[in-house]
Amino acid sequence: MRHIVFENETKFDVELSLALLILKEYANSKEIELILTNNEEIQEINLTSRGIDKPTDVLSFPYLDMPNTPLGSIVISANFVEDKSKQYNHSFQDEFNLLFIHGFLHLLGYDHEIDNGEHRVKEEEIIKKYNLPKSLIVRNS
Repeated sequence: MRHIVFENETKFDVELSLALLILKEYANSKEIELILTNNEEIQEINLTSRGIDKPTDVLSFPYLDMPNTPLGSIVISANFVEDKSKQYNHSFQDEFNLLFIHGFLHLLGYDHEIDNGEHRVKEEEIIKKYNLPKSLIVRNS
């Protein structure tokens, strides 16, 4: 059974093995929807869902926690992934994984905008566990 419903609207190939591993470990293998798109599309979603008319790196939409329902949706901008991977001199795949982790933690209820650092701590823990480069939230702290 697949636990990530993946929609890739870009030219980039990404590997989902780490995302699947994290999903299994931290969310009891609940299903999620994952969309890789471009800045234009994520800007439209950001405007519609948050009233913010600009592109962003990752958006998360948790679903109600009910039996047999997916955990939620994560939308990632490939443009941000490409730009940040070049800026920080690591791979597209690593930056994709970092944004996946960030968005995934939002699905689990973490929120760096209002918490007392719990999101950052959990993100850093997962990043270190899987030997990934520093994420945006960690780079900015």
